[in-house]
Amino acid sequence: MSKVKATIKIENVVASATLNQRVDLNAVVKGYPGVEYRPEQFPGLVFRLKRPKTATLIFNSGKMVCTGAKSEKEARRAVMKVIKELKKSGIIIVSKPELKIQNIVASASLGGMIDLEKSAYALEKTMYEPEQFPGLIYRMAVPKVVILLFASGKLVCTGAKHEEDVYVAVDKLHERLEKEELIYYE
Repeated sequence: MSKVKATIKIENVVASATLNQRVDLNAVVKGYPGVEYRPEQFPGLVFRLKRPKTATLIFNSGKMVCTGAKSEKEARRAVMKVIKELKKSGIIIVSKPELKIQNIVASASLGGMIDLEKSAYALEKTMYEPEQFPGLIYRMAVPKVVILLFASGKLVCTGAKHEEDVYVAVDKLHERLEKEELIYYE
């Protein structure tokens, strides 16, 4: 176990949903003048919610993409709320949506300084070109995520499909950095 506990924060959960039917986006605009729909610029309609604070893209194919949620549960809640609003405005939705988490982005702080130079050699599947980008890019195999490591001990974890994967990946990396003496605490 690592000496210092990492602080982890889920920043964004991206979920997709399929309604298995077409949606008349012009009818949605009539029911909700507040939505953004400019088909000449982008084929999707943007449906923003205040609670949970999310933006859901709705396409006439019945496919939806929800961004901005801070948890899997919140993403699910947002999609269901958008569907409820669509139904309220008279849009008939026959089936229960198939929801799938596509990506979870989280930030973390390990509370110490990371030697990126040494880490680039110690960890497999890394990319580190400090002239181009100040962080080390690490592709973890299990769980399958990409972690950006910064010398400050800050991390960005992306590509997770479950919140649990974020916590497992950060803890696993943290322990490895400590074991191989790649992290230093003041």
